[in-house]
Amino acid sequence: MAQPPIIAIVDDDHGVRTSLASLVRSLGYDARSYASAVDFLADELNGDPDCMIADIQMPEMSGDELQAALIAAGRRFPMIFMTAFPTRATRERVMAAGACCFLDKPADGDAIAHHLAEAVTRRPA
Repeated sequence: MAQPPIIAIVDDDHGVRTSLASLVRSLGYDARSYASAVDFLADELNGDPDCMIADIQMPEMSGDELQAALIAAGRRFPMIFMTAFPTRATRERVMAAGACCFLDKPADGDAIAHHLAEAVTRRPA
């Protein structure tokens, strides 16, 4: 039996991480949660996820800084970004760098499910 896709959730808000992980699992995916971009980058044991959902506004390293660090390291996988403080400049920057989508918080569960399904389907083998 094939393993379900792994979705990394990177958000400094514990409640958001918990609710997103619950949603992701209810959709049939495995979830890995990280309290920061730094925690995600430090996890060298698990390998890359099939998709990542990340907040933009986080201490230490923002979601768009995380995206830039991953791309610079040659790590490419679908990325979905969410923020309670959307700006046109940030949206344009992450989308131009290859993000799958940029959602405003609070994001609708159906929208998250839709974008996850698209991202996992498009993931290169």
